Amino acid sequence: MIILESQPILTTPVAHAVGVWIASLLTLMIFSFLYKDNPFYKFAEHLFVGISAAYWMTVAFWTTLIPNMIARLWPAHMGGVLPAAVGQPREWIYIIPFAFGIILLTRLVSRIAWLSRWAMGFVIGFAAGTNFTRYLQSDFVSQIHSTMVPLYQPGATTASTIGNIFSQLVVFGGVVSALVYFFFSKEHKGAFGRVARFGIWILMAAFGASFGYTVMARISLLTGRMNYLIQWVKGASW
Repeated sequence: MIILESQPILTTPVAHAVGVWIASLLTLMIFSFLYKDNPFYKFAEHLFVGISAAYWMTVAFWTTLIPNMIARLWPAHMGGVLPAAVGQPREWIYIIPFAFGIILLTRLVSRIAWLSRWAMGFVIGFAAGTNFTRYLQSDFVSQIHSTMVPLYQPGATTASTIGNIFSQLVVFGGVVSALVYFFFSKEHKGAFGRVARFGIWILMAAFGASFGYTVMARISLLTGRMNYLIQWVKGASW
């Protein structure tokens, strides 16, 4: 890894031009799916998935496995990879995750594949337990705190106060209406039903905003690729 960073491979103009052509052709192969499914699209898709998986596996190995486990169990051997770990005391407690990692690999052997369930169960249980408190704080308590905020801020102008009161009332009313929609112990009729129907509109607006944000993010990616192709066409020597 250090050698690859200190001695980059694509340094010559010819290599750079080849890389640009490959990237452009692969982009056109992906866009060819707009016409119909075809072998060019499948080739580019499989290539992208394979390279992405290999890339993130490499990143996880060097940024997670090496510093968080290997360097803690064998710090004396990290001189050429992680010099800061050399001289640190060996932390034997990390033999436990090392053992669980080995047990996970038994999934590849059919006879003892059942052993991997113990490690997987521990990983899932630990992740669920630790993420529960985090999501409880970020998605539940913080949402309640953001909904129930003071309507009046000392020192604010009249126009700012009116705007703040209006926006906070809309947020509070929308949250309550959406919660009423999910209250199924009472039939949605009369005033209760009207509030529930208003909650549906609030939910649709939230889903639409989320979907619109996702679409705009994808459009920005499309714009980048189209600009890349335009520059490629302008600079290509046909």
